[in-house]
Amino acid sequence: MGSNSSRIGDLPKNEYLKKLSGTESVSENDPFWNQLLSFSFPAPTSSTELKLLEEATISVCRSLVENNPRTGNFGALIKVFLSRTKELKLSAECQNHIFIWQTHNALFIICCLLKVFICEMSEEELQLHFTYEDKSPGSYSSDSEDLLEELLCCLMQLITDIPLLDITYEISVEAVSTMVVFLSCQLFHKEVLRQSISHKYLMQGRCLPYTSKLVKTLLYNFIRQEKPPPPGAHVFPQQSEAGGLLYGLASGVATGLWTVFTLGGVGSKAAATPELSSPLANQSLLLLLVLANLTDAADAPNPYKQAIMSFKNTQDSSPFPSSVPHAFQINFNSLYTALCEQQTSDQATLLLYTLLHQNSNVRTYMLARTDMENLVLPILEILYHVEERNSHHVYMALIILLILTEDDGFNRSIHEVILKNITWYSERVLTEISLGSLLILVVIRTIQYNMTRTRDKYLHTNCLAALANMSAQFRSLHQYAAQRIISYTCRHLRRYVCVLDKLCFPHSHCSTLRQCFSTLSDNGEELLSLTCSHILRSYASSLFSLLSKKHNKVLEQATQSLRGSLSSNDTPLPDYAQDLNVIEEVIRMMLEIINSCLTNSLHHNPNLVYALLYKRDLFEQFRTHPSFQDIMQNIDLVITFFSSRLLQAGAELSVERVLEIIKQGVVALPKDRLKKFPELKFKYVEEEQPEEFFIPYVWSLVYNSAVGLYWNPQDIQLFTMDAD
Repeated sequence: MGSNSSRIGDLPKNEYLKKLSGTESVSENDPFWNQLLSFSFPAPTSSTELKLLEEATISVCRSLVENNPRTGNFGALIKVFLSRTKELKLSAECQNHIFIWQTHNALFIICCLLKVFICEMSEEELQLHFTYEDKSPGSYSSDSEDLLEELLCCLMQLITDIPLLDITYEISVEAVSTMVVFLSCQLFHKEVLRQSISHKYLMQGRCLPYTSKLVKTLLYNFIRQEKPPPPGAHVFPQQSEAGGLLYGLASGVATGLWTVFTLGGVGSKAAATPELSSPLANQSLLLLLVLANLTDAADAPNPYKQAIMSFKNTQDSSPFPSSVPHAFQINFNSLYTALCEQQTSDQATLLLYTLLHQNSNVRTYMLARTDMENLVLPILEILYHVEERNSHHVYMALIILLILTEDDGFNRSIHEVILKNITWYSERVLTEISLGSLLILVVIRTIQYNMTRTRDKYLHTNCLAALANMSAQFRSLHQYAAQRIISYTCRHLRRYVCVLDKLCFPHSHCSTLRQCFSTLSDNGEELLSLTCSHILRSYASSLFSLLSKKHNKVLEQATQSLRGSLSSNDTPLPDYAQDLNVIEEVIRMMLEIINSCLTNSLHHNPNLVYALLYKRDLFEQFRTHPSFQDIMQNIDLVITFFSSRLLQAGAELSVERVLEIIKQGVVALPKDRLKKFPELKFKYVEEEQPEEFFIPYVWSLVYNSAVGLYWNPQDIQLFTMDAD
């Protein structure tokens, strides 16, 4: 191939690679290794180039797979790398560029080979390739060391112990990448791996003592977001004559591959995304998430998950309990800042979820922060741009909010934080609004988007749970937030009557009712005219009277009747029939949220009372509904009480005057007249076997976001390529 060749297509013809993968054994002391490892090529910058590299090296890998049982060259390459890493720390201190460069190249080749090996063979076969040695006469060795375990321990040491300098940046990234590749066998299995050889190595034996140090280092890599050195500065500085000479000597023996460093990504992921400004931080975070989501061994829990669950703040001087394994300390302020700044990426949001859910020390620290808006605003922005995010990212953001709203202190404090000019909120200009009111607006918008587009019950249930957790602590709601709470409830109240009408009387031609509903916009802001309001009230009253006799029986008979009118038993019920229960659940929860606010903080929320009175006609129709009668008692009482006071005040009242009457009435309303209900409290609990969700999700992030790693999409079994 020669020192001047740089075409990827020439790799299979490269004489050094052919010798590595050929039938001739190469001893560990052969000068061949210095020649093989002295390559330097332009960095690949696109997934296309990474794909070409993969395709060009497959023939070399397959030849090595065929010949390695006799030559043991793969093991020899690993031993060469291992021997070099023993001097790596000293080389970094002495600025030995060539030594570090060649060691990096050795690891790069190992990583490329491993990636193909893991894709094309079982773990048992892979393990065997680490044991093969030269079978020629007189070359037999009785060395019983486990080369695979040795390599993994070496990678852990490299990640945790080698100082991060310009000249060691690339090899640090490559060490993390190789560990990701080592665990990538999961990509090629449809089912979650529960008894894997790779897991066993990382959870037991010589690797186990490195657990806490590795997790701590990966977290600090994420926190520091170290950017890569300028091209050329990290291998051979050009400023001095010595540097130029070194580069010339190296170029003289350069053949065949290229340096691994790349800022590109895999698949359709944009190369300019913020997390890729630091390849080491991005790669470290992905490895951390992979390790944290490994399944427990049969005889031992996942030690990396244990480490993530138990680490403490560096400011915490209390001793660790003796029962807590793999414990360490980290700077929580730095961690918090990094999490706030990096929430544009799925993986950073997933890390935030993991820490809030699993580490009580982190959760307690974050809830005590006085600048929670720095964390909450990026999460709200994820939800606000739900159309642009994948569903998993939205789920994680929403669950983070649910976990935060479990804390009453959080629910109180968010109404005390006043924000100005939220530029990304485009529905309405918000010059000044509390964080709590903004949270309500975004969550309701997310529910509305879900109900009209994705129709995911899990998503809207968690949205409503977050609102319910907050409801008793609603304070000084912004008028637009109060309006959206009421108008969103009204939208479903009207929709419920319409669906019920279709279900109970599928062949009716109630054009007046249809016209009545068609006059309403989707956001439910307009009031019905007096005539339509009267018709709707009368009709709804008749429907609810029918329901009140035998609610479930009536709906069941109506559904059966509708199914009977369809041409086939296999024909699904129309959406409106399937939606009725969902709509009823949403209405019930929204009424409970309104009731909770009125019962616990009526005097703090005149804007909510105003919005409720503005839509009182529709709410009054539901006081007789059998499913809502109990929860409607307080709402009906508030409507009646304040309506009476407004009537006494006369007609043509201004908004300001109405609010003044409401504020005066709040003081006069006897609190004992409001019926007490159990406090609305929902707690997030992971479903059984959460790994069925999280492991495919984590590996989809690796596939789409890992730096300099490419896998053929046709080989992926764990998730479908058209999924989020």
